[in-house]
Amino acid sequence: MQNGDRAVIAVRNPQGEIVVEEVSPSRRIGKWRDIPFIRGPVRLYEMLSLGMRALNRSAEIAYGQTQSRGDLVLTVVLALGLVFGGFVVLPVFLAERLPLQGTLLFNLVEGLIRIAFFLLYILGISLLKDVRRLFQYHGAEHKSVHAFEAGMGFSLAAAKRASPLHPRCGTAFILFAAVLTILIFSLIPSRVFWIRVVGRLLLLPVVVSISYEVLRLGGKYPNFPLLKPLLLPGLLLQRLTTREPDEAQLEVAMTALRHAVEGARAASSSTTA
Repeated sequence: MQNGDRAVIAVRNPQGEIVVEEVSPSRRIGKWRDIPFIRGPVRLYEMLSLGMRALNRSAEIAYGQTQSRGDLVLTVVLALGLVFGGFVVLPVFLAERLPLQGTLLFNLVEGLIRIAFFLLYILGISLLKDVRRLFQYHGAEHKSVHAFEAGMGFSLAAAKRASPLHPRCGTAFILFAAVLTILIFSLIPSRVFWIRVVGRLLLLPVVVSISYEVLRLGGKYPNFPLLKPLLLPGLLLQRLTTREPDEAQLEVAMTALRHAVEGARAASSSTTA
């Protein structure tokens, strides 16, 4: 759970106790985090970095396992290679094999291929037992945040009744970005394969920036009529990436949220004093 400049992990150790630790975001980002249309790529980098460190430390606490720095770098490189190959190069390659006339039609088909790959990937990994458990914790995170934002504090009873779907979820961000690429990538008129691939890489920060701003607005004004259609596909996708958590998982999520909120309040009070 992250609250401002404070991020907290809560993990059950082999003895069943909940261990809480702070995993601080990078302070080098500083003011860039608050500049519209720049903060999207900055926040994406921050969350990827923070998420990898949090997962590595969580595995160490829960199972006594940790990755060396070299293994961690290799994991990141392989993940980026999978994203680049599977969601950038391969859709362009497959669309090139089809008898498509016109840039707009090409980009539409390529975008649909990309979205199909993403959905198939989510469906595939959801069959794994460990991933299903991860999706339960994802649901616990959302339910805890919903309860807190509704003014129920850190009540487990309120979290149990809350929805596991949340408009600020990163899942919604990824799906919206995939749809937005259909429009943004249309700015590249060339049919040359390597120009298309390089152009898509160069335009990814633009896609991330716009997607983040829309997601941010959606989280702030979830009932605004013009934003609802944009947020709906992401909310529907969360039915795949979240599962109903048990009480023990909710307790872990609520513990992380409580420490993130109370720790930020204490730091703010100390600074003010």
